[in-house]
Amino acid sequence: MNNLVNYCKNSFYILFFISISLFMFSMKFLLIDLVYFIEWEIVTLHSLSIVMTFLFDWMSLMFMSFVLLISSLVIFYSMEYMKEDENINRFILLVLMFVMSMMMLIISPNLVSILLGWDGLGLVSYCLVIYFQNVKSYNAGMLTALSNRIGDVMLLMAIAWMLNYGSWNYIYYLDMMNKDFQMEIIGYLVMLAAMTKSAQIPFSSWLPAAMAAPTPVSALVHSSTLVTAGVYLLIRFNILLVNTFMGQILLLISGLTMFMAGLGANFEFDLKKIIALSTLSQLGLMMSILSMGFYKLAFFHLLTHALFKALLFMCAGVIIHNMKNMQDIRVMGNLMMSMPLTCSCFNIANLALCGMPFLAGFYSKDLILEVVMISYMNFFSFFLFFFSTGLTVCYSFRLVYYSMTGEYKMFGLNMLNDYGWIMTFSIFILMIMVIFGGSMLSWLMFYNNSMICLPMLMKLLILMVCLLGGIFGYLISNTSLFFLNKSLYLYKISYFSGMMWFMPVISTLGVIKMPLNLGLNCSKIFDQGWSEYFGGQMLYNQLKNYSLYIQNFQNNNLKIYLLSYLLWMFVLIFLMLFLN
Repeated sequence: MNNLVNYCKNSFYILFFISISLFMFSMKFLLIDLVYFIEWEIVTLHSLSIVMTFLFDWMSLMFMSFVLLISSLVIFYSMEYMKEDENINRFILLVLMFVMSMMMLIISPNLVSILLGWDGLGLVSYCLVIYFQNVKSYNAGMLTALSNRIGDVMLLMAIAWMLNYGSWNYIYYLDMMNKDFQMEIIGYLVMLAAMTKSAQIPFSSWLPAAMAAPTPVSALVHSSTLVTAGVYLLIRFNILLVNTFMGQILLLISGLTMFMAGLGANFEFDLKKIIALSTLSQLGLMMSILSMGFYKLAFFHLLTHALFKALLFMCAGVIIHNMKNMQDIRVMGNLMMSMPLTCSCFNIANLALCGMPFLAGFYSKDLILEVVMISYMNFFSFFLFFFSTGLTVCYSFRLVYYSMTGEYKMFGLNMLNDYGWIMTFSIFILMIMVIFGGSMLSWLMFYNNSMICLPMLMKLLILMVCLLGGIFGYLISNTSLFFLNKSLYLYKISYFSGMMWFMPVISTLGVIKMPLNLGLNCSKIFDQGWSEYFGGQMLYNQLKNYSLYIQNFQNNNLKIYLLSYLLWMFVLIFLMLFLN
């Protein structure tokens, strides 16, 4: 146990120190607009050279520092959360491999090395999702892996298409991306890959299913690593999305994803799935603003979202631990009295998610919505942006109402308390970042003053949408089940909304089960059917029979020799008579 504690502590200290150092470097790179492009020649054989390239700019360094900060706190948190696990060393190593894959993806300006990080994320995420080794975990892991394989194939096709250019360093061709039709095809392939990794419609069903992983993994995966990889890749390819048909498609899909996830979270009762659907909604917001060409805003929201979402998951982990692994919010209640510190941090993260003024989420979400208001935007997309924001506040207040207030509904004798100092320490560090991180990042990233000039009503529209969402969420939760709860009367609509528009069913039956059955039938008909019988298998059987026939002659058997001699004599006599 002592070795384990030292192992976790050393990992925490090293990652935390590297994170602080990278953040300092990123500030310097940002202020003097510095970019380092490093080429490392791995092997040279005559005229062939294999080169590894790395891109260090303020964006990659800042993102790496946030990933390492959250992963260090997650590892420290796991020291107490996973202490009953016998294989915790394997768990920590898997998390470190996960972080290394993300690092590879962040600093690669080359599609081939991006694929290494991309596939590393997919493989290790599968290992982490099936970590608890039960049927539910296996199903969730298979759905996650197969959904992400679609994106991997798209990336491979983009790599094959880039052979036309003579180099896989896409960074060289960014300026000509809008002008070249071939680059547009590569852009579509990269966009599809990013949509699978960031779980946009129609690939959304794997993200809530991945909640089968341990909660520290969820805190890491859903804040700054796996799901944000697609957004980060599109930030690098942002030129392709400005004033193009591709950008318009992405705006529609991401807006619908944001709306669908917000609606689904209002019908969900699993604590972790509500937070997962919240992640999906925020990813839709990032993709939407990115498709309009504001890549810096998307990156800003990516960083602030990483902070408060990691905090949300960590607090949810403490609550689940206290509730003896129960995740249903309907059996919770009055947790504020028993776990004041955890619930306070949970509420701070929730308010940051809603866009409460002067918390981390406010600086990015408010800026995004104000930029949407001054942009050229159709009414449908405008409605999706603001209605989804209202839904975010609605499910957040519903979650707080069910879990924090009212009466405790599980068992009479309980040992609810704020867990040990290790988990509390990780939560507390992240809470400080959630409170101060948004303003700090806004000062750093947007140091040139610019003013967004809007009429008073539009300026207050965001605040009114949030207030209405909160009031609506409270009223829906507070209504009596038998008298005012209309969802039971509108059961089919409620079921449709709560099931993510039947996407899990379509994904499992349509995307996974049907192709697998088709493959099985093709294998039976072609590979193991008539073509096999009249093809390779028939040839094999004929040659085997001839070989056995000839082998009998080689055995020098007297009876066979005499029989064959008589047979040949008979043939010769018959031929002579026939010719005469």
